[in-house]
Amino acid sequence: MSDETTNGAAAPAQQDAAGPAFSVEKIYVKDVSFEAPGAPAIFSEPGQPDLQLNLNQRVQRLNEALFEVVLTVTLTCKVGEKTAYVAEVEQAGVFGLVGLAPQAIDVLLGTQCPNILFPYVRQIIGELIQAGGFPPFLLQPINFDALYAETLRQRQQQGAAGDLASAEPAGNA
Repeated sequence: MSDETTNGAAAPAQQDAAGPAFSVEKIYVKDVSFEAPGAPAIFSEPGQPDLQLNLNQRVQRLNEALFEVVLTVTLTCKVGEKTAYVAEVEQAGVFGLVGLAPQAIDVLLGTQCPNILFPYVRQIIGELIQAGGFPPFLLQPINFDALYAETLRQRQQQGAAGDLASAEPAGNA
């Protein structure tokens, strides 16, 4: 097809004339960390593991049509008072958004972009934990639409919802 490009970097500018467009330009790992501070003693520690999940999302505008979205997942596992492991992944993507209203851009950055990045985070977290000698872990699906709705509710409470165009798109989830 003549509309296809082999290097997505040119796609947003070309699609501008054709109307609104959303594109995935690049997906990459920005940072990965795994620590097992109590190993190997933690492997024989009695008790049930206590897992704490921390999810964060950052958005940075790179230019008029490109945005970097970084989805950070930190999973901390403790057995009793001892930390078994801490796994953290920053999965990022560059997304092209052209010809869209600021509110539509905000919605896409807050819902679709993290939905696209999540399977990558899920896989890396699972592999890190298993490579660390711990039982397999499957990160459960996350409803980014509900998280975005909560973000909007918080904006409204803070009086920021009246001007979404000037608000920083899709802040922390």
